[in-house]
Amino acid sequence: MDVQIREWKTEDAATLANLLNNKKIHDNLRDGLPFPYTVADATVFISAMLSADRDKTYAWAVTVNNIAVGSVSVFRKDNVHRLTAEMGYYISEAYWGKGVMTTAVKKACRYIFDNTDMIRIFAEPYDFNAASCRVLEKAGFVCEGILRKNAIKNGQVVDMKMYAITKE
Repeated sequence: MDVQIREWKTEDAATLANLLNNKKIHDNLRDGLPFPYTVADATVFISAMLSADRDKTYAWAVTVNNIAVGSVSVFRKDNVHRLTAEMGYYISEAYWGKGVMTTAVKKACRYIFDNTDMIRIFAEPYDFNAASCRVLEKAGFVCEGILRKNAIKNGQVVDMKMYAITKE
């Protein structure tokens, strides 16, 4: 299985819409993505990522054998946190538990640390999302703590975890 990260392509829109039409994926993401997720929604997202400020937004399609199966993005923070970035990601349910996301997260971190001045990347998965926490741990992130009652997801107040990795 050849796992890579690459820039999004406009022709990925239908594949992206298909994979994001899964409530299980939405239940582990922040609010804001439409559901159901349409090809038009995917087209808008891809266009926004391709035209984003290249020093602040790093967004890649996660591919297996050059087919988009997920997303990994890194967003630079500002002010005193300007050398810090937040990571977010998701992957098609068909690829859960196969190591694909861990590989993609490692590649994204390597790119950021090798090609930018950023020194810290963090992620805040929901406490209940053990699989996402495991992806981060396997990619070298350290759990720095629990963010108690940090979000409201699907009408429930939930904890989140703070994970981070720093440039060596």
